[in-house]
Amino acid sequence: MTPTEAKQKLIDAGKILEAEGHHDMTRGHISVRVPGKPELFYMKPHSIGFEEMTMDNIIVCNIEGEKVEGTAPRHSEVFIHSEIFRVRPDINSVIHSHPDHAVAVSTLGRPIRAWSQPSALFVDRVGWFTDTIDLIRRKDQGAGVAKALGPHNVCMMKSHGVALAGSSIEEAVITGIMLENACRIQLLIEAAGNPQKEFPPDDLKLLQDKITRPEQMVVNFEYLRRKVKRAG
Repeated sequence: MTPTEAKQKLIDAGKILEAEGHHDMTRGHISVRVPGKPELFYMKPHSIGFEEMTMDNIIVCNIEGEKVEGTAPRHSEVFIHSEIFRVRPDINSVIHSHPDHAVAVSTLGRPIRAWSQPSALFVDRVGWFTDTIDLIRRKDQGAGVAKALGPHNVCMMKSHGVALAGSSIEEAVITGIMLENACRIQLLIEAAGNPQKEFPPDDLKLLQDKITRPEQMVVNFEYLRRKVKRAG
């Protein structure tokens, strides 16, 4: 992937996140490593919405969280991204957002249950950050989020939002959308009460293996990419 392709994919990912309920005015942010330069990453700048990224306003930051390129302001919560990139060389894209249902589940502090196909991706595969509800504006706080994320691709940040990570933009975005779907369905089931017995771990594993395949993430991302383009 070329730098231009990476930036265009970041722009399209922002539009998808806006359309799929991850918007919170200008507060969310997304990043991707610069191709061939893993110590640098492209990032949505401060003061704009997910859907307002352009080739001209995307900024470049380094692993210390410093802006090294671009004229737009840097997000104060850049350390969520830089610290995850620092400790997870397998991760190439990071998202921080505040989707309503995921925030609600993070506040309840309950594990995600195997009550839907989307939820199968997150059973025993979620980290929890409970240190503060405040903005993550210090490097040590970003390191705390990275530690809470651990080996997973999702970290629930109590009463705040979520940190999402993926080996690609496609994986990070689709993981975030599936997480919000899983949380919404779980809250509906908990409100209705008396859910049936969950499927056993071996059965869940069969589904997990199918829905986490990289090619499946690409198929779903490209569908959503086409969808937002059709919407104008």
